[in-house]
Amino acid sequence: MTRIRLRYSKHGKVRFLSHRDMAKVVERAIRRAKVPVAYSEGFSPRPKLHFGLALSTGYESGAEYLDLDLDPDRVGVREPEAIAEALQPCMPAGVVITASAALEPGEPSLQDVVTSTAWQVDLATDIAGDPADLAGRADNLLAAATHEIEIVRKGKQVREDLRPLLLALSVEPTGGVEPITERARLTFELGTKPRSVRPAELLAALGVSEPVCMLRTHQWIQRDGRRFEPLGLPDASPHAEARAS
Repeated sequence: MTRIRLRYSKHGKVRFLSHRDMAKVVERAIRRAKVPVAYSEGFSPRPKLHFGLALSTGYESGAEYLDLDLDPDRVGVREPEAIAEALQPCMPAGVVITASAALEPGEPSLQDVVTSTAWQVDLATDIAGDPADLAGRADNLLAAATHEIEIVRKGKQVREDLRPLLLALSVEPTGGVEPITERARLTFELGTKPRSVRPAELLAALGVSEPVCMLRTHQWIQRDGRRFEPLGLPDASPHAEARAS
């Protein structure tokens, strides 16, 4: 059975769709595009889709991933690029498929292989405070050997050491747009193994809240001393580069 991996971005109003709602949107798009996806057996067959790490409602992303299994006995488009082209018109505004590829047999699931996620968060300085002060708090957190926080998982409150899961963190001031004229931008990377920490929990540890924009920029796999994405963006063609210039 062939497994296809898609990479897509999620921007704008569609960010308010929950992870479950997004799964329903993808299922509907697959039906409309007549992609020959395989279905599970049993009383209520479902398309064999495999999503990556869930994106919180209200967050944007430039690096979301989806695996789908193709049924060898069904007729329809089977090439990764053709599947992406067929699906795109069926997606809601704000969801753009940016890459597609067939996976090698035996490739582990996205849930198993992603080891960290990278983020870009914009904060209004009238809420977050002076960027220099926020940068100082970030430096203190990076310098700490441990930093325990309380998190809620599966309805239970537990304590977790944030520091081993905080792989990178920086703060810089940036211009904003009306009505927010000044912002501070956080960029950071959080590990996902053995337990993940959510971006909002890092913000709470820094003493800030109410971000203007939460954007997941990358999902990373660390394997055999190499770091790579589940599916990288294709190189721009010379024609595209010429148009862009």
